[in-house]
Amino acid sequence: MNKKKIIVPLFLLLAVSVYFVAFHKDKSLQYIPDNADTVILIDTKKLTGQYLFSLATHPSKWFGSKAKSKTSGSLKDAGIRIPDFLQIFHIKDTKFSEWYSVLELKDSQKLITYLKKQNFVAKGNNRFQKEQFFVMIEGNYCIAGSSDLAFETLQKKLLQNSVHHVWEADRFIKNTLGSISFISGQKIRNFSIELNEDEIEIKNNSDIQTFNTIASKLQKGNQFLELELDKENIRNFTRFFNKSIADSSQAVSLKATANLQQINDTIVTYEYDDNFNEVEKKTVQKITQPSYMINIQSNNPEKTWKYFQSKMWINAENQFTAIPFQPNEIKRNNKGVVIKSTRKPVSLSPQLKENYMLIRNNALLYSSLKTLNNTEKKIISDIDYVLYGNKAQNYWVKIKANKGELPLILRW
Repeated sequence: MNKKKIIVPLFLLLAVSVYFVAFHKDKSLQYIPDNADTVILIDTKKLTGQYLFSLATHPSKWFGSKAKSKTSGSLKDAGIRIPDFLQIFHIKDTKFSEWYSVLELKDSQKLITYLKKQNFVAKGNNRFQKEQFFVMIEGNYCIAGSSDLAFETLQKKLLQNSVHHVWEADRFIKNTLGSISFISGQKIRNFSIELNEDEIEIKNNSDIQTFNTIASKLQKGNQFLELELDKENIRNFTRFFNKSIADSSQAVSLKATANLQQINDTIVTYEYDDNFNEVEKKTVQKITQPSYMINIQSNNPEKTWKYFQSKMWINAENQFTAIPFQPNEIKRNNKGVVIKSTRKPVSLSPQLKENYMLIRNNALLYSSLKTLNNTEKKIISDIDYVLYGNKAQNYWVKIKANKGELPLILRW
């Protein structure tokens, strides 16, 4: 038989197979409810390709220890069917901290075994919990989330109801590793997510010159937190916590600076001696607190002051109690109000007349996060800074990591 007649069909079969495995994607998003207001998509095939390319170009990662995966289990062996687009969503009118995802299962028993190896606690009715992460198994599906409050609703809407709205991936993502999209009625605002060598970028435009200009102006600073926000940006940020605060406070701009410091905190407890006499015991421990100054400019400083008073945020000593880090003081002037800590005062950084928020990493930050595990602490310690910028309708967020021998995709 002519070898060409065999080789050509085999080559075509291989090419078709490679296409479907590596490039063809199911763009039907079956598991996003119609009342979602925020959607995060991750292109898992693009992520896998980027990981394999990085792995191929860094031989030092070719022969890693497999001891950990044997004891704790591997996600690829968890019985989950990895979708072409991982779908994570937030439901309208729920807490900002509540996020969910629905996944198909190949083997529910494998998932249960994996969850047990990861120290999830069985709560009955195929529900599992580990700290603030929840999982519910329903037949050949599982619902995962940072809360379980919407599990029943999602179960009825997406799993038990054969007729529901199906989104298309092209409405959210355009040839990027991921996207985050905000839905308001028929309007969808999309932001791309890119994972680079040592940074993660989230943006809604390709022109980063303005963002780089803002970043360059902040290079000389060393404060833990610096921010300037106009009225629209204040409204955008406070929407996650209190929808009316931006308008009710009459605030038109916000400027803030903060540093971290370690202070001695005295804890007073009482014990009893052998004669049942009360004995005072003092224990000194070191805690991390910010020193800060916040300048809120207002259209009507008197109304701003009265609004804060109506919310019971100003006490008899003129302390602003909405900020839990005390002591501080709040004062009113003819332009607005100023809030500053009194333990170790700081000065506001120079005015840039831009919209930005910059958080620089600080050893005191991650050393004080005692509830995090070692992996989470390592990730946080590896971050150099987080920068948000805005100009008109253009938005950027950059999570910058420290330079390392490996790219982020192999580090984290």
